[in-house]
Amino acid sequence: MTSESQLREKLRKIEALFVGAGTAGERLAAEAALRRVRARVEELARHDPAIEQQFSLPDQWSRHLFLALCRRYGLRPFRYHRQRRNTVMVRASRGFVDKILLPEFTELERALQVYLHEVTLRVIREEIYEDTSDAQEVPDALPSN
Repeated sequence: MTSESQLREKLRKIEALFVGAGTAGERLAAEAALRRVRARVEELARHDPAIEQQFSLPDQWSRHLFLALCRRYGLRPFRYHRQRRNTVMVRASRGFVDKILLPEFTELERALQVYLHEVTLRVIREEIYEDTSDAQEVPDALPSN
């Protein structure tokens, strides 16, 4: 079972991978790494202008993560009136989104989903009922009584 501290360490390692940090000292210098990424964003923007892009996120946890990543990179996520809450609009270069934002989001989301799944099953096992297996599959419809 993944503990919160293990998850946090994994998130730091994933982030370090995407911002170019190679040593523990660089990971501790997160602000400097963030400045490098923002400089890269600005460079990409010079060659690849920002365009409005729409993202549909499957759940609130993914949406919170995506919004936080956007804001960390200086993007201003928004949605238009009458758009669903799972829709997020961003004005960013396609290169930045494809090379930095989405790959980092995908890795972080995968780690968070695994952690949330483990926590949910543990709480259900400990507080509700120990059997958290899936529903039994039956060959045909059950007879009506």
